[in-house]
Amino acid sequence: MEVIQQLRSLRDSNKKAIAVLIDPDKIKDEMHLIDTCRYMKEAEVDFVFVGGSLLMKQETSAIVKVLKSLMSIPVVLFPGSPSQVCEEADALLFLSVISGRNPDHLIGQHVQAAPMIKKLGIETIGTGYMLVDGGVTTTATYMSGALPIPHHKSEIAAATAMAGEMLGLQAFYMDAGSGAQLPISTEMIQTVSQSVNQPLIVGGGIRSIQGIQGAHDAGADVVVIGTALERDPNFFKSLSALKSKV
Repeated sequence: MEVIQQLRSLRDSNKKAIAVLIDPDKIKDEMHLIDTCRYMKEAEVDFVFVGGSLLMKQETSAIVKVLKSLMSIPVVLFPGSPSQVCEEADALLFLSVISGRNPDHLIGQHVQAAPMIKKLGIETIGTGYMLVDGGVTTTATYMSGALPIPHHKSEIAAATAMAGEMLGLQAFYMDAGSGAQLPISTEMIQTVSQSVNQPLIVGGGIRSIQGIQGAHDAGADVVVIGTALERDPNFFKSLSALKSKV
């Protein structure tokens, strides 16, 4: 089953999923990655996203190969630039920063990447990427040159998502950014979720089981965890307990 079909199935059935975001720059060595795969299996994570806003180590392809050899769940690219595209992944979130006004991240880099992606034949999911103020300037905000949606302006987020849906986007990714001090509010998640019919992915600043549960309850179909796991691998044990309830 294609990844977009899995995401739509979650939304249609009101089931919830958890994704782990792996930033290649944060992987110390292959053993670290192997250990992370073991933890993800034990926690019954549903998706693995790979990528970042700025990669100093161009090791995306090698990391995806290891993940594919050890995991049976979808490995999905979360690319910050065309250089992060590789054929080994199951799918690619074709991210358009619809919350900003920088043409390079709305369509510019996509034009550069499109011929290569089409040649590779990788499943491509048109995704409206919406940066939300998380209380601190994140790498995603800086690199995209996009002014984030104010934390308390749920109506702006909803209108942005509605416009993206009308343009034909297949999914939405609301992100406070890696290292955000504040997660996206449940009010904003709920407002956006109720405004569109496409799958909603939410990440950034979520560092507790209660935060994951709150985002799920508000309407997120997939909650993405990254920094919390980088800081405390034992967080996987808490994830496992949560998955038994989802």
